[in-house]
Amino acid sequence: MSFEPKITLFSCHYASQQSCAEHGKELEELGFPSTITMVRVPCTGKVQVTALLKAFEDGADGVYVVGCPAEGCHNVKGSVRAAKRVAAVKKALEELGVEGGRMEMYHLPRGLHPEFVATGVAMEKKIRALGPTPFQI
Repeated sequence: MSFEPKITLFSCHYASQQSCAEHGKELEELGFPSTITMVRVPCTGKVQVTALLKAFEDGADGVYVVGCPAEGCHNVKGSVRAAKRVAAVKKALEELGVEGGRMEMYHLPRGLHPEFVATGVAMEKKIRALGPTPFQI
């Protein structure tokens, strides 16, 4: 039985614009993992800790956030706020004895670029190595 990870991505609208291209087919053609479910948000600064934890509660093996570069956030400090919330969730996971690497934050530029796909591939690889979430019942 092989493990197919379930990964949730919260992505800034600006950083994930390429996901709209041809209904996501362009991302798929570039090798973006099909195991990742993308939740587009107006700004990652709006993503609350409770939403990140809820993704794990809903069965995600890994969760990551893609926001604008800290110095170039379209909403001034949104991606900085998101990074602080991601750090808080990582710490909480570690306090529970769960790998903090199941939660990550990436700051990427706007538009179609290889880094967006590369972070998805890297996250999938990391979660495959970690295995299923310990939160599964």
